[in-house]
This record gives sequence, C-alpha cells and structure tokens, in this order.
Amino acid sequence: MSQQPAAQPKSVLRGHRTQVHATTFVRNNKRLASGDADGFVVLWDLTIMRPRAVWRAHTAAILGISGWGDDKLVTEGRDNRLIVWKITTADEENLSTDLPLDESAPERPQPWILHILEVNTMNFCSFAQCSPKPGTDLAVSDELLLAVPNTLATEAVDIFHLPSQTRLSTVHLGSKTEKKGMVMALSLFWRHEFLFLLAGYENGLAVVARRRHKGAWDILYKYQAHSQPILSLDCDPEKEYFLTSGADAIIAKHPIPHANPATPLVPVSEKVVTPSDDSKGVEESKQQLSGLSAGLAAMSTPDTASLPRGLPKKKAVNIETSPLKVINTKHSGQQGLQVRSDGRIFATAGWDSKVRVYSAKTMTELAVLKWHNVGCYAAAFSTLEASKSESGSDDPNDNHTKAEVQEPARSSEDTIAVENEERSVTTGIGLGELSVKDRRIKMAKEAHWLAAGSKDGKISLWDIY
Repeated sequence: MSQQPAAQPKSVLRGHRTQVHATTFVRNNKRLASGDADGFVVLWDLTIMRPRAVWRAHTAAILGISGWGDDKLVTEGRDNRLIVWKITTADEENLSTDLPLDESAPERPQPWILHILEVNTMNFCSFAQCSPKPGTDLAVSDELLLAVPNTLATEAVDIFHLPSQTRLSTVHLGSKTEKKGMVMALSLFWRHEFLFLLAGYENGLAVVARRRHKGAWDILYKYQAHSQPILSLDCDPEKEYFLTSGADAIIAKHPIPHANPATPLVPVSEKVVTPSDDSKGVEESKQQLSGLSAGLAAMSTPDTASLPRGLPKKKAVNIETSPLKVINTKHSGQQGLQVRSDGRIFATAGWDSKVRVYSAKTMTELAVLKWHNVGCYAAAFSTLEASKSESGSDDPNDNHTKAEVQEPARSSEDTIAVENEERSVTTGIGLGELSVKDRRIKMAKEAHWLAAGSKDGKISLWDIY
C-alpha cells in the first residue's frame, strides 16, 4: 500500500531575520501579525501573502501579540513594555513594508501609540486580555483588562485596566510559602458573570481562580501535572476546560470548575484575605478601588447589606485537584498551544521543529506537520466563521443542548481537498462570480489557517481540517 505524501504548507512567509516568537490572526483573518526576537512586528496581508506594515515595536524580543478590535494591536516585549498601537487599513499606507531581513532599509516609522504600560517580562510570560464587562465582544469594546506577572512577586499576577492604565489588583494564588516559581502562562476571561484567571507556573502547577465580591479571589482548582515549567495554556471556547503544555512531554487537560454563584457574600475591606483549604489567601492592592473595579466587584453578587449578623463571611470553597486527562506525548518542549475557535482541535509548536495537531475531545495526535528544520515557538489558528466560540451562551439558565463535537478524521491530502471543496460549495457564491480581489479576500477569511512561527524566521501557513 502506497504511503500518503506528507502534507505541505499552503504558503510560507519569509521576512524575519530572527526567530518568530508570536503570531496571531486579526481583522477577520485578513491579516496575520508576527513578532520576532529583535522586537520587529510584521503585519501580513493574507489576501496577497505580502507585508502591509513593518516596524520595530520593542528593543528586545516580542513575547506576545494580540488584536483589539479592527484598529488596535497589543504587543509585549522583553524591554518591560506593553504597548497598544493604533493601526487601521488607512494607516498601513504610511508605514514601511521593508522586511526585517533588509538591514539596509531606512528607519521604519511606527504606528500611533495609544498606551504604554511598564510591566514585568522577566518571566517570559505573555499577557492575557479580555473585556472588562461580561458578555462584551472584545472586537467592539473600548476598554480592556490585562493580566501580567507582578513586578516584585514573580508568582503573583497584576490586572490592569485600559484606557485608564490603572492597576486594579494584585492576585496571589496561594500562600507565599508555597514554592511555585514564576508564573509562565496566563488566561483571563468571563464565565457566568464572574472573572476567571488561569495561571501556569514554573514548577508545573496549573491554577484556576475566580474573582469574588469586591476583589477577593477563590482558588477553585490546582494540579501539578508537569515536572518542568508550563510553557503555554489555552481554554476551550465554552470555558469548560483548559489545556497546558510544558518543557516536558506532558499535555494535560484540566477542568474549569463550576462554583456556586449564589454563595452568600459580605463586603470586604480593601486588603482582602480569603481563607481556603490549603492556602492562606489572596491579597488585594491597598489602593482605593477604582470606579471600574467597584463596578466589576458588584456584578452578579447579592446585596449583602441585608445579611443578618453572625452569618459566616463566606462558605469554604472546595479546591478540585483532579485533572480530566494527562498524556505523555514523548515529545518534550511543546509550546504556543492554542485551541481552535470551534473547539474541535488544538495545536502545539515543538522545539523539535514539528507542529502537532490533536483532537481536543480525545487528545489523540491527528497530524504532525513537518516543514521547518529548526524549532518552532509559535502556533495560531484563524477564527472560523461558523464558530460560536464568542457568540456561544455562557448563561447558566440556557438549557439548550450542545451539539456533539465529532472528532476530525486523520490528516491526508484527500481529506483536506474534500473539506476545501465542501467549504466552497456551501458558501452559496461561486468563486467564479467574484472579482480576483474579492476571491482572495474570501479565501483568506474562510481558510482553516494554522500559522507556525519558527527559529528560522519563517512562518508556515497550513490549511487543515
């Protein structure tokens, strides 16, 4: 029986002089933003596979890039800065397209800077972001919450608000005597009107915490599946579980527990100490809470003024310590883990130069994408138009049944070709009826892109599943 030929990338983006550390899709998949070890950012136009804007965002390596709406880009560098850039399609006309490989290019102009935050980047930990209000689409929100490692206590997490640039709180997840090491990966999101924080640590510990009334945080889950530092984490679109990968060969699936939202709460002081089963608590900043922070604290919490005296301040929250599944992949050093927006698959970028695709349901390895000859550091999925990752209801009263997620078939060129053909048939508009420009835009937006950034400075684009 003849062996199927190895899958090949649909396109390769060449232009970075040093290793690519971060990639993300923005503007409905029409653009791909990438950042390298020299601090350069390239905004690629996926309709023509060419750069639209190139500038040096930081004086040191890029740690993370994320979009904020259609006109803003957030970058974080090892120069201890987190910067929000304003860059519209019109702004691209005034920016350089000279790639970082071109060392003879004149100094490249920068986009307009909206905000600069001085942050701690000693941890090599990228920021996490979400809207300050539950249920608000980040694409249209004019405010942003950011989670970054604390400057003084590297195991703690600071939460900032933009555009005020106010630090709302400093979260200590566990006792100060617990040796977790530095925080290495973060995620911040809303679920059932509560703000959740996921953190992965240097010792391999994963923690889930939920914000309570006026700033107190409860640890809902903790488990150490890794023997080496956690390199990346991501949660599924429905916020039911999250996955972690590390410097070891382990990939672990962890639950995001359902805590009882109706637990009676009482007002807390500015400095909050919240007891739990095996931790001394978490502390808030001594600063007076901002108006936004107070608003966040009041969300979905009962009126406590009428609570009778003598009532316990809060019920103890049981900390879950059982992961959903832990697998040994036999391949150490997988990072850049990301779950696709439909929740069916997730991918990792490997130090062994391979990009691996797994079933999110069974954690079975589905495909090994081999093109680069050196290590890969970043992986990113485009957002699928049919996905309900952001529009899916988190309402606890929503009783509609979720559709069963089918495990995707194993990779083959025949399977990919069939799926691509099916997507073109179900769109309702034949590609032949569109102009060349509209056809390119349509293909860029609807392709099931997976981008992998490598130590060789190249980005491979794959269209899979």
